[in-house]
Amino acid sequence: MHIHILGICGTFMGSLAVLAKALGHRVTGSDANVYPPMSTQLQAQGIELMQGYDPAHLNPAPDLVVIGNALSRGNAAVEHVLNQGLPYVSGPQWLADHVLQGRWVLAVAGTHGKTTTSSMLAWVLEHAGMAPGFLIGGVPQNFAVSARLGDTPFFVVEADEYDSAFFDKRSKFVHYRPRTAILNNLEFDHADIFPDLAAIERQFHHLVRTIPGEGLIIHPQAETALHRVLGMGCWSPVQTTGEGGQWQSRLLADDGSRFEVLFDGQPQGVVEWAMTGQHNVANALATLAAARHVGVVPAMGIAALCAFKSVKRRMELVAQVNGVAIYDDFAHHPTAIAMTLDGLRKRVGEAPVIAIIEPRSNSMKLGAHRDGLPESVRDADQVIWYAPPNLGWDLAATAAQCSTPSTVAGSLDAIIEQVKAAATPGTQVVIMSNGGFGGLHGKLAEALK
Repeated sequence: MHIHILGICGTFMGSLAVLAKALGHRVTGSDANVYPPMSTQLQAQGIELMQGYDPAHLNPAPDLVVIGNALSRGNAAVEHVLNQGLPYVSGPQWLADHVLQGRWVLAVAGTHGKTTTSSMLAWVLEHAGMAPGFLIGGVPQNFAVSARLGDTPFFVVEADEYDSAFFDKRSKFVHYRPRTAILNNLEFDHADIFPDLAAIERQFHHLVRTIPGEGLIIHPQAETALHRVLGMGCWSPVQTTGEGGQWQSRLLADDGSRFEVLFDGQPQGVVEWAMTGQHNVANALATLAAARHVGVVPAMGIAALCAFKSVKRRMELVAQVNGVAIYDDFAHHPTAIAMTLDGLRKRVGEAPVIAIIEPRSNSMKLGAHRDGLPESVRDADQVIWYAPPNLGWDLAATAAQCSTPSTVAGSLDAIIEQVKAAATPGTQVVIMSNGGFGGLHGKLAEALK
């Protein structure tokens, strides 16, 4: 079967392409922006990529068109599909019908930590010899690919609450029908499609409705929004993590790099790993709970976590130049920014920390998170905010509210000059964006030489 994917270079759709190819289909795809790392991963798999949405890409007609949620009515390729009556489907629906059917699905949902936690969970199952399939919205460094079919019933999926397609406004995760579900946390996000937190809670409850009575729901005890979600109705067993929960941690290092795991008050072992931050400790507890549900004893899960290598673009050390460390981080929400900087501060102590932040996500561009941004950077010594030309709100006013010294830069060159002027050996530079940031990481490393 020839499958053509519209929007193929997104992390989800690109991963889908890898799975379709593994199932033996001929896969082609097009996207407005064909660029690494997804383009290189796909080309290595023998998947033909086309730049732009020219209807000519759909001649001769494929057997099926999978349409990504970034495409809307008025797009030339979408209009061609509809006018020609070509068979089409959303990505999540295709995944549910052709990959997840009959599998034991372990889904990881929540505002933060989905990619890291699903990577942890896939790795714990792999380490236990369970050879799971997975689809993750990033590249876990333990695997070096974002998706694979796997040889066993187990399949780990990063379960996103974003909508499925222009013709299906349900959250992606409603299609997945998990038996094991991690609900990591829940805050307001995706201001482009959700009017308020209550609307997101309603979608999370649609997910809860699909979990079997013999399944398991795992969530942090402290998350009030998730208590509201389960309060709408819950038909599955629940395990809780964190303070007051069944799964707890006892920090043995302030930065979260070493901690003891307790289940029902009983010590299970010590995780010692390269990760930092209280948020990653929380991710680990949820992972261990989910893995136990499919038969991985906590001691074995803990041994796997000690060998966990994180995910590309999640506090990934990308360069060290003349004693200056440069990290690439995906943080795109005030809570994520605060947690990341807190973990780094606890690891490096008094060393200078410079945060460079691009407000690039749809919610950030709409200004939905601007009130939370000043407080989110308190653990940095200096913040450089990047103001892209199309930002529709006053970033300088937000920067002025920060207790940390903050400036706004309108170009990559201006950012590089500021960092060159401020960085000394031992400085930690964290670049935060959910996009490529114009290759700033490499340009900055080159300039610091």
